[in-house]
Amino acid sequence: MKQLKLASVLLGLSIFGSAVYADVTLQSTAEMEGTWKLQTSKNKLTDKDSVTREDTWVLKEGKVTILHIPREGKYYDQPPVSYEIEDGKLKVALVGNNRFDLFTVVEKDEKNMTLKGRYGGYYFFEKK
Repeated sequence: MKQLKLASVLLGLSIFGSAVYADVTLQSTAEMEGTWKLQTSKNKLTDKDSVTREDTWVLKEGKVTILHIPREGKYYDQPPVSYEIEDGKLKVALVGNNRFDLFTVVEKDEKNMTLKGRYGGYYFFEKK
């Protein structure tokens, strides 16, 4: 009887003790519109060290322009590319070819947003 109770308790803890993490499912491009300053990025959500970022993403009318991208001591702006919502995720075209980046919105409110890249990188934004 004690083993049955112990097994029940352990099963309950494993079910209810796990962190539930639900991604934000986007419905339209309008949900993403605005100017978002990329603050930091991490390879994994659990990484202690983050990389300070300087670029700003401007999402407007189905286009995204990334501004103030540092490169070799200078800054440049990327030309606008299309973005859309596909299966609840943010799909951003890459400059100069038919490929795209796919991002999952991990969390989003009026002032902050966290995106997860297709290969696991996390991007932490603040709305300007």
